[in-house]
Amino acid sequence: MSVHAGLLRLATDGHGEVVDVTEGVRTIVERSGIRSGVAVVFAVGATVAITTIEHEPGAVSDLQALLERLIPAGAVYRHNELNADTNAHAHLSAALIGPSESIPIVDGALGLGTWQQVVLLDFDDRPRDRVVSVHVLG
Repeated sequence: MSVHAGLLRLATDGHGEVVDVTEGVRTIVERSGIRSGVAVVFAVGATVAITTIEHEPGAVSDLQALLERLIPAGAVYRHNELNADTNAHAHLSAALIGPSESIPIVDGALGLGTWQQVVLLDFDDRPRDRVVSVHVLG
């Protein structure tokens, strides 16, 4: 088995920002030379997540609204009380979505659907510098 790794670094505004990282992941996969395998995309941090969605304004807005209904930023949370913090909703949202996705590599390309992109969701309540780790296995 061959393994190739790469990092994506980006600055985000937080507050539920959804960033399309598909091209960065695609570049790492192409540079790996692996034709058949899997790309594991992992967001480093406790208030950030990775998923796939059609990255267009309507779907992004709908996802953000859904998460705000499920885990409202203004609710009372023990994490905030115990740590004099304000980002419990960010931790919970990241835990719900999850830190990683595994994407098949088919003929040297990401096996994504036509309207499917890999996105990073930053739930923290302030701007952050984020790192996405991509491991390509084949």
